[in-house]
Amino acid sequence: MSPNIRLGCQGWNYAAWVGPLYPARTRPADFLATYARAFDTVEVDSTFYAIPAANTVRGWAARTPAGFSFALKLPQEITHEHRLRDVADPLQRFADVARELGPKLGPVLIQMGPDFAPAELPALAGFLPTLPRDIRFAIEFRQRGWITDGILALLAEHRVSLALTDARWIPRKTMLQLAERPTGDVAYVRWMGPDRSIVDYSRVQVDRTNEIEKWVAVLPALAARVKTVYGYVNNHFAGHSPASVRAMQRLLGQPVVEPGQIGEQLPLF
Repeated sequence: MSPNIRLGCQGWNYAAWVGPLYPARTRPADFLATYARAFDTVEVDSTFYAIPAANTVRGWAARTPAGFSFALKLPQEITHEHRLRDVADPLQRFADVARELGPKLGPVLIQMGPDFAPAELPALAGFLPTLPRDIRFAIEFRQRGWITDGILALLAEHRVSLALTDARWIPRKTMLQLAERPTGDVAYVRWMGPDRSIVDYSRVQVDRTNEIEKWVAVLPALAARVKTVYGYVNNHFAGHSPASVRAMQRLLGQPVVEPGQIGEQLPLF
């Protein structure tokens, strides 16, 4: 068992999880606290669309136990609208809010768009030195042309992790090989699935056993090279991300919290 492999879902606010994961009649206001009884980390998608209010972030921290961690997405204002250029002000505003999580702040994902091409390397090279050193960052590219020795060296220079993403943009074989070459002191893995055709998030609809086994085979070795591996599953990967996370946990020999163990009584933090 590798204790420094932390697995969770991409988000928690899914009504379709009531029944399959959350106990019946769980209120949306209690989704996060209930989620935190099953998993100890989560990726937050909402920060991609706007910098949240400090009170909102403090509320997330208050509803989760000690040791829980949040991976936040960098706002699209920085990544997609300004394309990493002239973003000192929004970057500082985001970082100040993210720090409200205190020890519960996990890595921040810099999710670049599929049209962010290697021709924009100067923007990336100018942006990386401006990242605050007290926050860990990972970057996701959606073009294969970014995967070069030079880019890996640039990321390593600034201790930014290359996100290893199982999706349609870059072949899985390439991502698995890159697990041998981490560029930061943490690793960031994302299981996205090939498309958005799945719309029912209440159950597994695609057998991803083969893919899961391939990733589980490399995660312990990756964990030995970094302080912590953070991994997050999207509902589109197989249909119901909590089940996919539990499948990985079982293969890794990690403790698994089954839905029936969560119970009706919510914890108070």
